[in-house]
Amino acid sequence: MSAGQQVSDLLTQMKAKVLAAADTSLDTTSRTALNEDFKSLRDQISKVVTNADFNGINMVKASGTTLYALANDTGSSKITVVAQNLSLGGSNVTLGATASFNSAASASAFIGTIDSSLTNVNPALTKLGTGSNALMDHLKFVKNLQNSLTTGISNLVDADMASESAKLQALQTKQQLGVQALSIANQSTGIMLSLFR
Repeated sequence: MSAGQQVSDLLTQMKAKVLAAADTSLDTTSRTALNEDFKSLRDQISKVVTNADFNGINMVKASGTTLYALANDTGSSKITVVAQNLSLGGSNVTLGATASFNSAASASAFIGTIDSSLTNVNPALTKLGTGSNALMDHLKFVKNLQNSLTTGISNLVDADMASESAKLQALQTKQQLGVQALSIANQSTGIMLSLFR
C-alpha cells in the first residue's frame, strides 16, 4: 500500500513537471531542468516498485506475487489479494522506463500518458486496500475466536477445579469425623471398664 501511494504521489509530481514544460514560453534551460526532475521522479518509481519487497513478496512489480491467506482451519477457504503491476511500462503505469522530453510538444504528449497512469493506479490501490482490509478483518475475527475458545476452556478448567476442591474438602471433613467417632467409641469402652473396677 505504501509503495502504491508513493507511485501515485510521484506520478502527480511528474504531471506538474510536464505541465510546466509544456509551456511554449519556457526557455530551453528551464525545460531541461524540468526534464531532469522528471527523469529523477521516473527513476524513483522504478526504485519504489523494486524495493517494495516484504518477506520476499512484492505485490506491485511486474508479475508480482498474489497473496493467498487461509480463511478456515481446513484450508478450503482462502482470502486472495491480487498483485497489481505498478512498474513503469506496465498495465497500470503506462509511462515508459526511458520517458523524457526536450520540447513543449513532447512534454505535452506525456500529459495524457500520466493522466491515464494516475487513472489506472488509483483503482489498483483500491484493490490492494480492499484486500488489506479483508485480511485485517479476518485476522481480527480469528483473534476474537481464539479469545472465545481460550475463555471457554479456562471456564471449564476453573469449574472442574472448583468442583474437585469441594469434593476434597468434603472427603477431608468425613475423614476427620470418622477419626473423632472412633476416638469417642474407644473412650466409651474405657469409661465402661472403669465403672466395673
